[in-house]
Amino acid sequence: MTLPIFYSFRRCPYAMRARLALASARVEVELREVVLRDKPPALIAASPKATVPVLVLEGAIIDESYEIMRWALGSSDPEGWLSLDDPALVAACDGDFKSALDRYKYSRENIEDAREDAAKFLRRLEGVLAHQTYLGGEKRGLADMAIITFVRQYANVDRLWFDEQNWPNLRNWLEKFLASARFAAIMRKYPKWQSGTSAVIFPEL
Repeated sequence: MTLPIFYSFRRCPYAMRARLALASARVEVELREVVLRDKPPALIAASPKATVPVLVLEGAIIDESYEIMRWALGSSDPEGWLSLDDPALVAACDGDFKSALDRYKYSRENIEDAREDAAKFLRRLEGVLAHQTYLGGEKRGLADMAIITFVRQYANVDRLWFDEQNWPNLRNWLEKFLASARFAAIMRKYPKWQSGTSAVIFPEL
């Protein structure tokens, strides 16, 4: 049986959240780790956007990470992640928060303004997590895993500043994730994929 082909980049938060869902679902794919400054022609041929992640199925291409997550969990959802989704919250993460995060991370001007714009979303999450362990309740679910890789990226811009902020529940939520076996498993390093190299199967079941 031919496995789906999954193009990924280890540190990309979009690819990370897709890998989280694939690992939770225990859906095997052929992982192709790419270097974004040297994108393979096969990736560009599969998705002209040439961004990761990209999932190549028989007769279909999925090149949006949240949709890859939902596809994987639609195939198998042993941890019940789909029932703990919040599409509106994920849309807020992928929209205004991600835009402000990019300005905070990559811009050299108005960094404090961008940091504050993004922090508004994090305070919203803190408000939710003050009353429950995870964004969907007392179990981690799709909403958590679709958002947390971007919160990690925000925290890493200036971890000292992040840790000084008054969002203890958000910090605890993030730290539990960073210390988890699941996070360690999806962050394993793989060699750059090249045509003709041996297939790498992910996740390792």
